[in-house]
Amino acid sequence: MAEPIASVPLLDLKAQYAAIRGEVRAALEPVLESQHFILGPEVEALEAELAAYCGCRFAVGVSSGTDALLLALMALEIGPGDEVITSPFTFFATAGCIHRVGARPVFADIEPEGFNLDPARVAAAVTAKTRAIIPVHLFGQCAEMDAISEVAGRHKLAVIEDAAQAIGAEYRGRRAGAMGAAGCFSFFPSKNLGGFGDGGMVTTGDPGLAARLRVLRNHGAEPKYYHKLIGGNFRLDALQAAVLRVKLRHLEAWSAARQENAARYRRLLAAAAPAGKVRLPPELPGRRHIYNQFCIRVERRDALRAHLAARKVGHEVYYPVPLHLQECFAGLGYKPGSLPESERAAAEALALPIYPELTAAQQQYVVASIAGFFRT
Repeated sequence: MAEPIASVPLLDLKAQYAAIRGEVRAALEPVLESQHFILGPEVEALEAELAAYCGCRFAVGVSSGTDALLLALMALEIGPGDEVITSPFTFFATAGCIHRVGARPVFADIEPEGFNLDPARVAAAVTAKTRAIIPVHLFGQCAEMDAISEVAGRHKLAVIEDAAQAIGAEYRGRRAGAMGAAGCFSFFPSKNLGGFGDGGMVTTGDPGLAARLRVLRNHGAEPKYYHKLIGGNFRLDALQAAVLRVKLRHLEAWSAARQENAARYRRLLAAAAPAGKVRLPPELPGRRHIYNQFCIRVERRDALRAHLAARKVGHEVYYPVPLHLQECFAGLGYKPGSLPESERAAAEALALPIYPELTAAQQQYVVASIAGFFRT
């Protein structure tokens, strides 16, 4: 008889590692023997493999997803006096990097049904100072890229895809990271393709931009010790590249498992949760959703969190305070009520466990716990 479920973590990286331990250790050994730890052959191989996976001509390995965004902005020469339109409902790095290059983040609201930028709001936010748009493919589902690209083309703006949570996601047959001037990825351990520490990647189809990215990630030096540009230390470690190359071989299977878990949640919640009490994340037309997160929406979110915590069900709020209301951006002039859809999502969204190794029994426990909340 199966053991009763006592708890369910939000993420279980130990279970993932147990399945690939031998492959990972075998991949690390050559790097250790070579003593070549920064950039080098492992990083170059990962760049080639990821460019092919994403359907891009070039991929440039960097030190984190945050640095991928920062480097893309630097390479496109976006800086003081410029404006960049992006989402307020995302991780801080998206807007933080805009500020770090001296530009002004301009926030456009999200669509009411999904969690991504509303193209109509993007169009309304364009000014003479706008230089770029950063759509965020949040939780593993692509933004409405045709409409966003049309706005960008009409105003001659660069599109930088924040695909940190969306490696392998698709929009009308095109993969995340292959639809803008640059695509930015994160290999933070919790991502669908996660390293053993920080790491990131910038993808592009532009050979000139790719060359500029490679120079800027290494303090702007070309050749060594000769600096025509001011860059930064944004280099990817060879050990991380070796780990990621192993994991990349499993990524499609892991994405399929996340999709299966999402489908099971839909069936279980439809049967167990009271009608109208739990809003499921939409799968929008023409998309391939890879479910970095499975975010439901509930009106009594914080009370449900307390109930799930008592039942030892892992969960997380992404994101409790939208960026336009963060204290550090108070000078931008946004007030509560400025971007109502983002504020509503921040009050209602709750991420449930969705990792590939999650079992059917664990999901049943999660759903039974949610259903129990509505019976109290």
